[in-house]
Amino acid sequence: MLMRPAELEAIRRGEVDLAFRRWDRPRVRVGSRLRTAVGLVEVVSVDRTTVGALRADDARRCGAASLTELKAALAARADRPVYRIGLRYAGADPREALRETVPGPDEIGEVLSGLDRLDRASPSEPWTRATLRLIDAHPEVRAPDLAALVGRPTPDFKRDVRKLKERGLTESLAIGYRLSPRGQAVLDHEDGPRERAPRREGTPLPRTIGAPATAALRRVDVHTLEAASHWRRRDLAALHGVGPIALDRIEASLAELGLAYAPD
Repeated sequence: MLMRPAELEAIRRGEVDLAFRRWDRPRVRVGSRLRTAVGLVEVVSVDRTTVGALRADDARRCGAASLTELKAALAARADRPVYRIGLRYAGADPREALRETVPGPDEIGEVLSGLDRLDRASPSEPWTRATLRLIDAHPEVRAPDLAALVGRPTPDFKRDVRKLKERGLTESLAIGYRLSPRGQAVLDHEDGPRERAPRREGTPLPRTIGAPATAALRRVDVHTLEAASHWRRRDLAALHGVGPIALDRIEASLAELGLAYAPD
């Protein structure tokens, strides 16, 4: 179930708890927990309804500006039924905690055995260690650029990185990836320790601000929310690629940390 970044942020804040979709059949099940850019979103209900049954409160609860806007959004694919999906924010993605967990000697063996199984299941050559080494050598680099370095189609490369992410070995960033502390420990066990640039201190920028805004902020050395708090909003707005939606999402994330943009 695809959800826009703004929709996800509103669910996380508790402002949105409904979604409406035109499907030929239900695509999610009650009790399912969807992994998203903001954490886990739980499906609490799935009911078939009609456009005529929608009310202004439905529009408010799904984040639409009005009932008219909600109905307009459902105008496409009018031959399919409308489903009313109840949603709630269910907390942080458990993979976040796993990424920070450095495995001990016994667990390292289990992790490596899991990687070996992925390699054996590959229709081509083993890929797990090569992909970890590639990300380690090129953190925060776009997936298409990484895929090109190894001559692989981007969708296939991204699919394999997701398998490593499931094991807590990589982290997805607004642009590219990096190895997690867990992934670094596993790779160092195989290859021996290596010198790495220190991990940046602070809270990463929200992934929901998008790649253009992230790239623009990186160019002025703003990689974290703490760094963004030293800037005035209007100065960040002057950067090409940083629009009002990205600024609003940064502002909301700053507020959660008790921070704000620098005063004018």
